Amino acid sequence: MIENNLVKTSYSRNDVILLLKDVTGLVKPQPTEERERLIQSGKHYCEMLPIEYVPTEKYMQVYKEALKTYAKPTALATGKLSDKIIEQKGNNVVLVSLARAGIPIGILIKRYIAKKYKINVPHYSISIIRGRGIDKNALNYLIEKYGAKNLLFVDGWIGKGAILGELKKELSQFPDVSSDIAVLADPANVTELCGTHDDILIPSSCLNSTVSGLVSRTFLRDDIIGKDDFHGAVYYGELTDSDLSYEFINAIENEFELNSDIPERRLNGQGIDEVKAIAEHFSIDDINLVKPGIGETTRVLLRRVPWKVLIDEKYKGADELAHIVRLAEEKNVPIEYYPLTHYKTCGIIKKLADA
Repeated sequence: MIENNLVKTSYSRNDVILLLKDVTGLVKPQPTEERERLIQSGKHYCEMLPIEYVPTEKYMQVYKEALKTYAKPTALATGKLSDKIIEQKGNNVVLVSLARAGIPIGILIKRYIAKKYKINVPHYSISIIRGRGIDKNALNYLIEKYGAKNLLFVDGWIGKGAILGELKKELSQFPDVSSDIAVLADPANVTELCGTHDDILIPSSCLNSTVSGLVSRTFLRDDIIGKDDFHGAVYYGELTDSDLSYEFINAIENEFELNSDIPERRLNGQGIDEVKAIAEHFSIDDINLVKPGIGETTRVLLRRVPWKVLIDEKYKGADELAHIVRLAEEKNVPIEYYPLTHYKTCGIIKKLADA
């Protein structure tokens, strides 16, 4: 019965079950500028949904090139992370991806483990929202079904560690659930449970719902989400013809190497210190306006009102940042070449004076 009102998705149930309430048709998406003003004047982002960015033809060309070029690094990071997961959590692990960015990564890990270890690990996705916490109804459902010790959270990447901090805080109420997050990329240098500490381009970060099972980011507002409900999400059925979710999964899976041994690059210090230095340099008093890393910068350009993009001088003209340069050009966002250590790029959200 609990799974009757779950949001639709273009993903197969064999790959993931989304523990998200279907709120399709109940929430009117709002334009980016309007949302940004409301967010900066105190309204929480989870109470609104953005109008989905429709990529231009030029941008889609950049995405396709990015997918072709970075399928292999993404696949290698998936393999390294999957090996660590089995080594640390054992055969009874249950993957719990954080919606939305974690979902395709969870699917890739599930498929890699099935190929290499011949284990069909369960994979669910639940919502966690910065400042509002984890979906406790969904988490309790999984604890009851599988036991607390077997659950492992999965996300795409760690920017500066805000969601990891949120998770640790929330899980103080669930002492038997590990607050580890398994991620493909951790340039912030806050977890060993990662595929790489490099700030790599994970191609799924280049698009929104069309590479995430046609599902919106998660939604929480008490006029629509009741106290016993899961957090909500919308299904964009009208985008079916543009759905690239499985094209992405298959492109990465085709590059899996079951016996690769990549040396890990070690970083000094944590990304959050670099973020604080950037904020100080540009006189930014709200650290949430600084979004470091390729994935976060891409999201700023897709969903927020950007002020500027920083790119490390060493990566000027680099193919892996071509989609960011393209988006910045489309939106007339200035690019500044700036020395970065943990990250290759950083997006800074515009502070709206009239917010």
